[in-house]
Amino acid sequence: MKVVITGGAGFLGLGVARQLLKRGALAGPGGKPEDIDEMVLFDAAIPKKKPAGLDGWAKMLAGDIADRDQAGALIDRDEIAVFHLASVVSAGAERDFDGALRVNLKGTRNVLEALRARQGARRPRLVFASSVAVYGGALPAAVSDATRETPATTYGMTKAIGELLVNDYARKGFVDGRSARLPTVIVRPGPANAAASGFASAVFREPLAGRDYALPVKPSTRIMVLGARNAVAGLIRLMEADAAALGRDRAVALPNRAYSVEQMIAALEKVAAEQRIRLGAIRPAPDAGVEAIVGSWPLAMDDARARARALGLPADASLEQIIRDYLEDFG
Repeated sequence: MKVVITGGAGFLGLGVARQLLKRGALAGPGGKPEDIDEMVLFDAAIPKKKPAGLDGWAKMLAGDIADRDQAGALIDRDEIAVFHLASVVSAGAERDFDGALRVNLKGTRNVLEALRARQGARRPRLVFASSVAVYGGALPAAVSDATRETPATTYGMTKAIGELLVNDYARKGFVDGRSARLPTVIVRPGPANAAASGFASAVFREPLAGRDYALPVKPSTRIMVLGARNAVAGLIRLMEADAAALGRDRAVALPNRAYSVEQMIAALEKVAAEQRIRLGAIRPAPDAGVEAIVGSWPLAMDDARARARALGLPADASLEQIIRDYLEDFG
């Protein structure tokens, strides 16, 4: 089997690649493990040096997912699984509407059409990375997979359309697609990206590195999060899930919990004390644009479907454990 990861040079893409390389196999359309004999990590830009944890046969390729020919060249065999993670993210999409449409909509359609063209004896599988940003406006106390999507951002709009495309391509039998409705994934290493949710990682990452951090949101701000290890495991498990367990609605809210920034800082200080880490200072630096985007997102999401036995997607034990995992993986 060939595995393609678009957005493969990003945080989640690299995480998925590393885990699959350790396993060496992925369940195919028949539900049985199939050996992975080829892997391509595709992104708009790739590092000059191959990241740690990638075997020599994992290829990194730079290109434009919005280019139909490039997308088609990636998907060049029937025995294939695609993790479609490439995207212009939240704040970046607000600044560049046309770029968001080009990458998030045209790019997703290119991937789906390339998979549709590869239909052989079996339907190829796809996991599309969606987001809680598909919700917005007047929201109930807790959203669910059945809540009407009324996104309040360009990013959320493109993800909602992507989910609908995946559902319809699956309904038509073109692709065995599934959409992972991700909460904010933490803790991301390295430099910040253009995501409005970036503060939820930076509030841990920067102080743990001994750097001061300017917090762009109020301490009372709440946000739904999922630890990086379980986000990666959830994407892989969703790829391997039985199509019958998903039914007609292929969008699944991944397990999550909502925390306030105050709770995040308290957990950070607890783990730092345990491990004798001297933290950098956290100071307020309100950013109305970031607060507006984050404030449009739901504060609670029912993840019962994801946790149910049929899917069994993994959930976090605590914020403290997420921080400990980050220090073990990237500290």
